[in-house]
Amino acid sequence: MREFNRGGSRGDRGDRGDRGDRGGGFRRDFGPREMHKATCSECGKECEVPFKPTEGKPVFCKECYMKKKRF
Repeated sequence: MREFNRGGSRGDRGDRGDRGDRGGGFRRDFGPREMHKATCSECGKECEVPFKPTEGKPVFCKECYMKKKRF
């Protein structure tokens, strides 16, 4: 019968490496982001977003995004 290694030497999910106990794995040390001009689909205000807007998909300014995020 084969013995299974339960010591966690490979694929141990408890070890989070550099992330510590924060989880998520998002790092904020990439430097300044390239911002793109857009028009908010909700209020029509000019805004800047950290991604290149895709035609046909809605873009929201920070205020409208936060309103939508709450619900």
